[in-house]
Amino acid sequence: MTKILLLSDTHSYIGEDILKYVKQADEVWHAGDIGDLKVTDAIKKLKPIKAVYGNIDNSKIRGEFPEHNRFKCEDLDVWITHIGGYPKRYSSRVKGELEQNPPDIFICGHSHILKVMPDKKLKLLHMNPGAIGKHGFHKSRTMLRFIIDGSSITNLEVIEYKR
Repeated sequence: MTKILLLSDTHSYIGEDILKYVKQADEVWHAGDIGDLKVTDAIKKLKPIKAVYGNIDNSKIRGEFPEHNRFKCEDLDVWITHIGGYPKRYSSRVKGELEQNPPDIFICGHSHILKVMPDKKLKLLHMNPGAIGKHGFHKSRTMLRFIIDGSSITNLEVIEYKR
């Protein structure tokens, strides 16, 4: 059983409102637009992190994190990237690989719009945690937490803060 905290689009913001949930997780996954390495450094002091860079991230962040991060968590194949789209509207950057070799969970950020939806055609779960940072057009700040137990995802919860 692995407790996951999934966030994206921090845009250089890391506060106790995020860190209190980091402390409760086993792993933190960040879907890009980190903004400043102080964000991931603060998380790394508490828990392991898997992250990707986003379109606003500088060369230092791009030097530390990849554009795509594909890995196994328990029995699930996970793919995180920043700009990926969502079912029936995947980005051309990922569409071919998704169709040829779909993961169990496909995670992206970028849109600042929280979405969790199945892709029945590709038999995967798409997740976008929205944006937890304070910069952008979003009206509420969101992140997700859930548990992976073998090949099951349980206890999915949206954590939301009004701006």
